[in-house]
Order: sequence, then structure tokens, then C-alpha cells
Amino acid sequence: MGAGHDHGGQLTRASERHLGRLWGAFALLAALMVVEAAAALVTGSLALLSDAGHMFTDVLGIGMALAAITAGRRAVGDPQRTFGLYRLEVLAALANAVLLFGVALYVLVEAVRRFGDPPEVAAGPMLVVATLGLLANLAAFWLLRAGARESINLRGAYLEVLGDLLNSAGVIVAAVVIIFTGWRWADPIVALAVGLFILPRTWRLGRSAVRILVQAAPEHLDVGAVRTRLSDLPGVCDVHDLHVWTLTSGMEVASAHLTLDTGAEVAAVLAAARSALHEDFHISHATLQVEPRTAAGGCGPTDW
Repeated sequence: MGAGHDHGGQLTRASERHLGRLWGAFALLAALMVVEAAAALVTGSLALLSDAGHMFTDVLGIGMALAAITAGRRAVGDPQRTFGLYRLEVLAALANAVLLFGVALYVLVEAVRRFGDPPEVAAGPMLVVATLGLLANLAAFWLLRAGARESINLRGAYLEVLGDLLNSAGVIVAAVVIIFTGWRWADPIVALAVGLFILPRTWRLGRSAVRILVQAAPEHLDVGAVRTRLSDLPGVCDVHDLHVWTLTSGMEVASAHLTLDTGAEVAAVLAAARSALHEDFHISHATLQVEPRTAAGGCGPTDW
């Protein structure tokens, strides 16, 4: 009856497998953030300031991700935290989305304000620093890309780096335009374009984090299909009190009550149910309660 309850795989979650890459991106972006912030103040460029602001949220977001992963690993053996602190990663992703959303809104408002009278900017230093920022973001983008497919925590950092990469490219374009044409509107236009690009992606990240926190079923998973698959197992006559949710990225969890036909073998049904959940729906942790047909009436629906 304990088949499928090995939790050892939790220690090799996506975020932990890419921990070294996360540290590398953190160190790289922290150094460039300081350079860009100083250069933005010297040149007066809003586009460069937006890049530095996005990079600040990158550094802060990756720092929160690293803290969440470290805390989650340390809490695994705590008997009072039966699921560890895996949800800290989701909270870090949500905080990351909120921060990036705030920065993007600020840049949009400031860009609109500057359209009336765009200030002079030092385009030469702006071009040099933006090029360095682009190279740093390309390196960080490469470091985080693989993990972003598996972890919502890394996805938040990845999206911020993607925004910074585009922002750096836009700053380079703006600097070149200003150098060769003197058209000062290029600076606020680039800042506005990057803000508009990042906002919907940030919204989707925050939405994904909230779905996990409210324990909604994973978007890619059809709960009705899970119920049907379990109901079709030999020996199962009813499935009720079924719940499916995401604990953290890559860790789908389910619980259900299975009513068994008379004479059904409990061990065989449990093994088949766990195998079906794992192979068909990638659910590796499931808590299944089996009940004889005669007891089905005593297990009423929950009232919460």
C-alpha cells in the first residue's frame, strides 16, 4: 500500500538542479546593476534607468529565489512542516512579478511624461553601458533558460532577464539614433516599448503563482480525466473527494477516495491507481483512501 510514496525525488526538484546557474546569474547581474544605475544618473537616460531598474528586480528576484530554495531544503526534515517550505518558491515568484509590474508601470508613466519635453542624454556612455548590459543579460538568459521550463521560481527570474535583454537592445538602438540624428524621443519611446512588452508576461507569471497558492488544479491537467481514469481501474466502482493541486513547480499532488467492488484486492488497486496517476498525469505523490462498497454512504461530500 505504500508503493509510490518515495519522497526522495523531491530533493532534486528543478530549481535545485539549476542552483549553480542561478548563483551565476545572480552574481553577474548584481555587478552590472551597479554599473547601469550609476551610468543612468550620469547620462540622464530613462531607457538606461529602466534597464537598471529591471536589473534590480532581477537581482532581488533571484536573491529571493535562492533564499526560498535554501529555506525549502533546510525544512525538509522538520516534522512540523510536512511538505517542507516548498511554497516559499511560489511566494518568491509572486513577489518577483509584483516588483517587475511596479517597475514597468513607473517607466511607462515617466516615458509618457517625457514625451512633452525629452531631456538631453549622453548617448555615448549610454551606448557603452547598454552594450555591457546586453552581454550580461545574454549570459544570464542562457544560464536560466533550461530551468525556466521546469520551475515557476526560475521562470520569474528568466522573464525578468528576458525583459532586461530586450531593454538593453532597445537602449542600444536609442543611443545609436540619438548619436546619429539627435532625435531625443528615441529614449522615452524605447522605455515605453519595453514596459508594454513586459507587463503581459509579468501578469501571466503572477497569475500562475496565485493559481498555485489558491490550490487550483494545474492548468494543463483535466480533473475530469483523472476521475475517469481512476474510475475505469479494475475493482473501482466510484471515485469521490478528488483533489489535484500543485505544491510547487514540478510537484503535482492528488488525493482521492476510491470505493472498491466486493472482493477487489486493495494492494492491486492502489498500485494500479498510483501507476495511472504517475504515467498518465505525471502525479508522483498521491494520497488514496480505499473504501468498501458498503461504506460508500458513510463518506459524504465535504462542506468546505
